[in-house]
Amino acid sequence: MSDYSARSRAVKSTQRRRSRAHRFLRFLVIIGALASATLMAFHARVPDFLGLGLLLDNAAPWMGLAVPALLLLAVASRSRTSLVVLLIPVFTWLVIFGPAIVPLSWSAPRTGAATLTLSSQNIKAGTGGAAQSALELAEDGSDVIALQELDAGSAQRVSTTLEDVYPHHFVVGTVGVWSKYPLTNSQPLELGLGWKRALSTQVDAASGSLRLYVIHAASARPNDHVDRDEMLRQLAAVVQADPEENMMAVGDFNATSTDRAFKKISSILDEPNQDDGLLGFTWPRSPFPMMRLDHVLVRGLEVTSNTNVEAGPSDHLAVQTVVNLPGQ
Repeated sequence: MSDYSARSRAVKSTQRRRSRAHRFLRFLVIIGALASATLMAFHARVPDFLGLGLLLDNAAPWMGLAVPALLLLAVASRSRTSLVVLLIPVFTWLVIFGPAIVPLSWSAPRTGAATLTLSSQNIKAGTGGAAQSALELAEDGSDVIALQELDAGSAQRVSTTLEDVYPHHFVVGTVGVWSKYPLTNSQPLELGLGWKRALSTQVDAASGSLRLYVIHAASARPNDHVDRDEMLRQLAAVVQADPEENMMAVGDFNATSTDRAFKKISSILDEPNQDDGLLGFTWPRSPFPMMRLDHVLVRGLEVTSNTNVEAGPSDHLAVQTVVNLPGQ
């Protein structure tokens, strides 16, 4: 009888330990699910103390990866409550990021009689690949090519490479645009940086014209993004004051779509989805892109295609967008 009692006590003790372990796992799942959902929804409200805000803003889409890890804990906890709670971060992710991953091809307007294809890329200074990138983008059918991070001599090499088909160009500092169509009213933009890394120009195609802004925003690091923030703020102000109805703003913004500083410009202009869906990450090119730093923003234009392409030796993918020209 004593042996039976001892075994019974041992079994009950084991069950209690397992029960405590299951409750602890359930607690971890609930806390993890609520924390990840809260950070996804309110990352832009977290104070940018020691760069925490910048890190959370850029990591926001990746917070959904917490769900698979929490799912394993939920299964181990043998708790239905844990599985139900996991629906909170799943639903939050879908509400916040779901609309941005829907393929543009599902709802893109019909291609008009006259279109314009624009490509933009940060060509990475020091690679010597500006002309190669430009040539490959030209071979992809671009009508207008915008390049950022131009270094000494690279703009001239691009102009020489493209001069037969792209006779119109305008270069300011580290940014430049080459076009098959005339460029008028071209202006350098300082945007509070103290030197010029942005421009605006009018692309005058035979079938319609549009205003084009090209920017190479200052770099952003956890404790050093004041210049980047100011450039984006001033760009938003310039764009908002521009009466032109048909507009594109392209370039390396050094900000993801979820960055609180990027919201200043994305609240004024629209960023089209990718042709094949997902978030269209552009950097780093290798081993695989993890962030979308390069953007195409539009106003008053129908976007029929928007995708990323490889060009030259840059560490950024190029963005390539097709729009129906106004009036078509």
